[in-house]
Amino acid sequence: MSTPIIELKSVGKSFHSADGSSRSVLESVEFTLKEGEIVALLGQSGSGKSTMLRIMAGLIPADSGQVLYRGMPLYGPADGISMVFQSFALFPWLTVQKNVELGLEAKGMPLEERMQKASEAIELIGLSGFEGALPRELSGGMRQRVGIARALVMEPDVLLMDEAFSALDVLTGERLREDILELWETGKIPTKAMLVVSHNIEEAVMMADRVLVFASDPGRVRDEIPVVLARPRQVESQEVRGLIDNVYGLMTAGAMRTGRMTEKESKLGLGARLPEAEISRLEGILEVLAEEPFLGRADLPKLAEETELTDQELFNVSSALTILGFAMVEKGDILLTALGRQYAGENNAERKAIFSKQLIENVPLIAYIRHGLLQDPSGDLHEDLFLKLLRFSLDESEAESALRVAIEWGRYGDLFEYNFNTGVLNIPKDEDLVSD
Repeated sequence: MSTPIIELKSVGKSFHSADGSSRSVLESVEFTLKEGEIVALLGQSGSGKSTMLRIMAGLIPADSGQVLYRGMPLYGPADGISMVFQSFALFPWLTVQKNVELGLEAKGMPLEERMQKASEAIELIGLSGFEGALPRELSGGMRQRVGIARALVMEPDVLLMDEAFSALDVLTGERLREDILELWETGKIPTKAMLVVSHNIEEAVMMADRVLVFASDPGRVRDEIPVVLARPRQVESQEVRGLIDNVYGLMTAGAMRTGRMTEKESKLGLGARLPEAEISRLEGILEVLAEEPFLGRADLPKLAEETELTDQELFNVSSALTILGFAMVEKGDILLTALGRQYAGENNAERKAIFSKQLIENVPLIAYIRHGLLQDPSGDLHEDLFLKLLRFSLDESEAESALRVAIEWGRYGDLFEYNFNTGVLNIPKDEDLVSD
């Protein structure tokens, strides 16, 4: 049996919203990271994946449960755990060399020794010759390499990577991922375990020995898929494609409505998150699904390739289509409903009429906004009223996102108008102020 390096036992974490209410982000999380393995963690935005990583890194405490590193309770940052962030997190006024030296300097390492170690890490990650460059002079991929070198120079037992490749273009991300795997496989880095948080299913399957699927509200490990294929893996191989399909199915089963769910289970709540999906993208996917070669049914990985959407973008669109009753998801396939087929074939006016009806029936937040405007004598209400309501169940950024999506969808359905300068919502001026 491999030795556990980090263990999470019944870990919970809550945050306070702007209005003072408490929201559970993680609940009863059970997880063990073992020596010699790479684990990928997948989940929807806002599911608590990054919070879990920060708890493991000792950057924030858990509210409940226990976090162990090498069998001992973890109460703060540990010398053996390093983290790489999505945002690069470099100091813009420091050179590559100085950015990589920072952790060593904080440990009190003498100047000559830390310069030597930083130079070795920079060479290892493929940035020799750029020691004197400032971050603004580097490409995105090079900046992320600096972040990785800064983590590796600490010679960590555990490397935590929080969406480390997602800010890069596809080719740059793939190249950097392959370089990290080569360092791991050849033993050129002392790291004994890695945990990679990602939105990219293909990336997870190509890298990991285990893929974990995180559930939301509150966050917790819902599924685990072992990957027993040797590395390097061929993305087009039948085994890899099968695993990708399997993970898509697990991801969508927990994130969207399916034909097997009851009406009660499939209904959104008033304070639910809304998927960030633009109307044009929703309609574009409906049109693609309705035409050849899909003719109403598509494998989600193939649809992602056809439309060049990221996994997260595709999940958002698919979730929106299921919420609105235009599609269903079954075992990683998306299927148009009869209404979805009808919608794809209608003109703009008919589409708006259908869209409006589906919003009122399926999105409680939009129905609530519409009802409030109709009941108010002026027909005008400020967005802050609805943000205050959403803050009871969502944090600030999620509340703003949900309202932004509701406004976009509601405006398209001609259910209300919105003044971007004043933040005021109102009933369209040519519509009588009568209750629906």
